[in-house]
Amino acid sequence: MIAATYGCGTFQGIEPADAAGKVFVYSDPSAGEEYGYTFDGRAEDDEFGPLYLYTGAGANGDQKPSGRNGSLLSHVEKGREVHLFVAHGRLPGSGAMRQRYIGQMVLDPVKPYDVRRGPGKDGVMRDVLVFRFRPAEGTTPAWTEADRMPAAAQTAFEIVDPAVAVAQPVVLPEQSGAKVKKTEQHSTVETMADIPAGQRKVLRREGELVKAFVAHLAAAGHETHSFQITIKGEPGALTPDLYDATDHALYEAKGQTTRANVRMAIGQLADYRRHIPGRKDLLRVVVLLPSEPTEDVKDLLGEEYVELVWQTEDGGFAGWPLAYNQP
Repeated sequence: MIAATYGCGTFQGIEPADAAGKVFVYSDPSAGEEYGYTFDGRAEDDEFGPLYLYTGAGANGDQKPSGRNGSLLSHVEKGREVHLFVAHGRLPGSGAMRQRYIGQMVLDPVKPYDVRRGPGKDGVMRDVLVFRFRPAEGTTPAWTEADRMPAAAQTAFEIVDPAVAVAQPVVLPEQSGAKVKKTEQHSTVETMADIPAGQRKVLRREGELVKAFVAHLAAAGHETHSFQITIKGEPGALTPDLYDATDHALYEAKGQTTRANVRMAIGQLADYRRHIPGRKDLLRVVVLLPSEPTEDVKDLLGEEYVELVWQTEDGGFAGWPLAYNQP
């Protein structure tokens, strides 16, 4: 009925209906489970409210932010509504998938997608685009507990590239931010969360910082990558910013040199380090910053046995090579 009414296809997960100004998205977590993974489902709410993750188009090879995926990325710029459906069993006798309507969505304007690693239909590992949907303003999504992301069956890690590329933020039409409404299904108290342009700039700055530092390490002959860590009994994945395999050092980067960001980085490193392969007693954890912090913040890092590297005005990196700082 949707295809006939709006003039779109019926066989793809992302179906643009250009003339109607809509994009229909059909999420089917079981499709990924068939190949040993799934990124689809309602993730844990964050400070901006509810979040639904959706795996992009492309069965084999690295997924690209173009084609059908591009129709999602440009939906705000082109004035298209995004409507999300979730697979809800098969129709008796036909085998066709029944779809349940969730509601109108928008891509997260700060971080529209993450890049994850997962097997294609051919079994070969590749980059997967995992889109991050927020409920459109005024929408009360019709999701249920069954729509939450499934928990991982075991704790495991996958080696991935470091986070040197940041998804291009969604273009917002003549506004400084987008509002995302926490619905009644999310909380008994309705609140509004602003996602200002400044936070998008911080995210870009963090990605550029990691990219510059990876190049710095590569020039010194160091091998770098990161990890995609799944935790038994929990949905989603942990993704540290950078691992220097040569130094056995784990880095967490921040786009702003503030006490709050450093405290967050310390907590993230404490969480990540427990799941990094290799000798835990020799693993070095490091906060990477875009500028020099205050002396008291330096003391805080030292007392927590976390090393510090920051980018200097000339583009170099103070604090590297690392000095051993073990308890």
